[in-house]
Amino acid sequence: MAIIKLSATERRRASAFFTCLVLAIVAWVFTVMSNSYSYTVKEVLNFKNTPQRRAFHSLQSDTVNAIINGSGWQMLFSKMHNDVNPVSVDLRSLEYKSYIVLSSQLAQINEKKDPGQQLVSFNPDTLYFDFSNRKVKRVPIQLLSSLGYKHQFSQSGNITLNPAYVIVNGPANVIDNITSWKTDTLKLDSIAETITTRVNLQATREGNISVVPKNVQVNIPVDEYTEKTLEIPVKLINNNDYDDVKIFPLKVRVTFTTSLSRYAQTDEDFFEATADLDLWRKHGYKSLPVVIFKSPAYSKIVKIEPQNVDFIIKK
Repeated sequence: MAIIKLSATERRRASAFFTCLVLAIVAWVFTVMSNSYSYTVKEVLNFKNTPQRRAFHSLQSDTVNAIINGSGWQMLFSKMHNDVNPVSVDLRSLEYKSYIVLSSQLAQINEKKDPGQQLVSFNPDTLYFDFSNRKVKRVPIQLLSSLGYKHQFSQSGNITLNPAYVIVNGPANVIDNITSWKTDTLKLDSIAETITTRVNLQATREGNISVVPKNVQVNIPVDEYTEKTLEIPVKLINNNDYDDVKIFPLKVRVTFTTSLSRYAQTDEDFFEATADLDLWRKHGYKSLPVVIFKSPAYSKIVKIEPQNVDFIIKK
């Protein structure tokens, strides 16, 4: 292969030529990309000023194709990022008509857009709506939670929500099927004290439904727990023939967890232990298992000693 040898002068000239060529290409790219172009992007419709006297349902998708005037750079970046941008649409005129013309709101929409990235038109340009009777309903709030407690700590009372109910407003046929409204999931870990916080309610999936309020205060009582043991008398149940039955032992030792704040006041009156005589009469049991029928709220039974009681029936 022939190797072309260039003199120092020729190398300088070649270097200058390629440098100028690269600069010319860069300048051309900048010039082309700085020009104004029309291109299409996806826009999400956010409805505002929804009618209060009419329930509505959109008859088309909540995204539209929007024609934008922008530079080549903006067009390139919009294709690369593939972002779906929000457009706020005023529905005030639905009080007296059943459609919205998006192009009639271009001026207000473009006020919130970058001056160099103005919307030109929409496809579709007209949005049509279906109307039905509107209904207001009060439904309970359902808390979604994922809670983790520090060792020896746990929930010590009922979780309270303030408010406990929300007001939902929308088409009667939709509202009739709503029985509760969920919150976003409250996620907490290593809890070691009572929690009071605010949680947002889940957003509505349809623009024709409103929910008030938008968030709720959550109170989770938390306390440190420890073990306690009490002797609980065993009550015989289902002695339908009134037999003279003697059980022994008469009491069992119940070990359970209780919060420190309730440790002193928790006594045997909070418990009820039972033994079912039907297990002998119907199934031939030789001893009767002890069942803790009643125990303090948020306490956990650790063990029962003994777990079974013996019995003697006197004829």
